[in-house]
Amino acid sequence: MEDINETSVKFILIGLSSDPDLQVVYFLTILVVYLITLLGNLLLISVVQINPKLHTPMYFFLSNLSVIDLCFSSSIIPTLLINTLSKDTSISLHGCAAQMFFSLVLGATECFLLALMAYDRFAAICKPLHYNSIMNKNLCSGLALSAWSGAVVNATIHVVLTFQLPFCRSHHVNHFFCEMPPLLRLSCKDTRLNELVVYVSAAILCVCAFLLILISYVRIITTILKISSSQGRRKAFSTCTSHLTVVTFFYGTIMFIYLRPRSSFSETDKAVSIVYTAITPMLNPIIYSIRNKDVKSSIVKYILRRSNFINKC
Repeated sequence: MEDINETSVKFILIGLSSDPDLQVVYFLTILVVYLITLLGNLLLISVVQINPKLHTPMYFFLSNLSVIDLCFSSSIIPTLLINTLSKDTSISLHGCAAQMFFSLVLGATECFLLALMAYDRFAAICKPLHYNSIMNKNLCSGLALSAWSGAVVNATIHVVLTFQLPFCRSHHVNHFFCEMPPLLRLSCKDTRLNELVVYVSAAILCVCAFLLILISYVRIITTILKISSSQGRRKAFSTCTSHLTVVTFFYGTIMFIYLRPRSSFSETDKAVSIVYTAITPMLNPIIYSIRNKDVKSSIVKYILRRSNFINKC
């Protein structure tokens, strides 16, 4: 068969559906989700930046999460929107590799970041007297930089291994973006090494980070239950509920996709992928805003300030 591993050859993204009526519905739905994602995350980043009271480690990590969600969604959704209504759904080999690289970097960074946020909550609740010394500015910056660096190394390894394969079975990718599981199915070469690397990195990134989160929250819950004041317990639980909700959505879908054999990739997986590429980035700022009085009050003040400025103009 013809080897399509040439720079001039393009992959064809199958997308979400070939039904014209469903394509319109998908386009409008995803467009609304994407606009809410942009608005919500940009608003959260702006509010944290302009309010000195929110210049704390928790909001530093939360701002990083919003930046990741913005970039993660923007690396995939615009292409999906264009392809949903376009007859030409092709993507170049280099474009496919770039899309995979950025989605892997941002996805892995979010895995690390959610674990760091759990550790931050552990330090705040279990070590309140030493919190400022533990979560100092240098440590927070170093942890964030380490998360990004580790994610870049991980993504580089996967992209290099994936695009060294000969894709000779087909050039039609049964997905709406270039993701490893459906791409591995196109290769006529043995991909066991690739799959092993995927499982190992997924175990390190997702499972280990998830275990760190679980350990942190076991300690947190144990500490909270020792608080005598019911109001104090509610406040402590409230600061953790938002994070646990985000963790459940993100880790659940990521592990569902990457900790299964490549042969099991199906149409259902497209819906699961939509959750962590579009739905989760939209929900994250909403979840954190609804559960956080400081963020809600800051957002209201920010909106009122912008409204008064526009009225004066």
